[in-house]
Amino acid sequence: MDTTTLFRLDGRVALVTGGSRGIGRMIAAGFVAQGARVYVSSRKAAACEETAAALGPDCIALPQDVSTVAGCRALAARFTAAEGGLDILVNNAGAAWGAPFEEFPEAGWDKVMDLNVKSPFFLTQALYPALKAAGSPARPAKVINIASIDGQRLNPWETYSYHASKSALIHLTRRMAARLVRDGINVTSIAPGAFASEMNKAARDHGDAVARSIPAGRIGLAEDMAGAAIYLASRAGDYVVGETITVDGGLVHATVGTGING
Repeated sequence: MDTTTLFRLDGRVALVTGGSRGIGRMIAAGFVAQGARVYVSSRKAAACEETAAALGPDCIALPQDVSTVAGCRALAARFTAAEGGLDILVNNAGAAWGAPFEEFPEAGWDKVMDLNVKSPFFLTQALYPALKAAGSPARPAKVINIASIDGQRLNPWETYSYHASKSALIHLTRRMAARLVRDGINVTSIAPGAFASEMNKAARDHGDAVARSIPAGRIGLAEDMAGAAIYLASRAGDYVVGETITVDGGLVHATVGTGING
């Protein structure tokens, strides 16, 4: 048994949606550092170009809005025009919306559910031939969906569609995994906790305060997120199928409640 290259990604090709900032950029940087060629995609071309320039020649900008099925198919077409196969797909692009129950709008429901649940399914579907071409039982291709601990427990805010979407994505991961494993494609997901990002402004702007509610005593670092994604994407994670890895410093699984009797 040789474990010296267990976490390396040399020769592998990855596509990370929402890869120009936040958690997506953390993952993209980790993949590049482990030897992968990484395409980063998001709606904003300038942000993709900036990230690609910062991460070096093995990071390529591929901007595309994937909030619609047509956008997903367009991104797949552009990717497959450049590459013959896809070893790793990270479905990270996402949105959130908060509003009081009495006022929560249809637009806030549809935008979040479409981008957080519908798009990962239809982008994976559109890239299925490329994933199948790259994967095999001996070295499976990987699809990693970025869920959230808000799909596992409630947060204090009225983010109805976000909660629903991330719960759905965790179960969608299992359903897709059951089908795609027969084609040499492993589907898994990551449920991040508090990481500083544009979406999680509380962790970004008030990290010390947020950390007080986390058993580990801190918010997540870029290395924490990159490490989990590298594990799933590499040979180290080849026997992990349908699983959701919670990366949150213990907030979901190591927080002690008061109990019904206090």
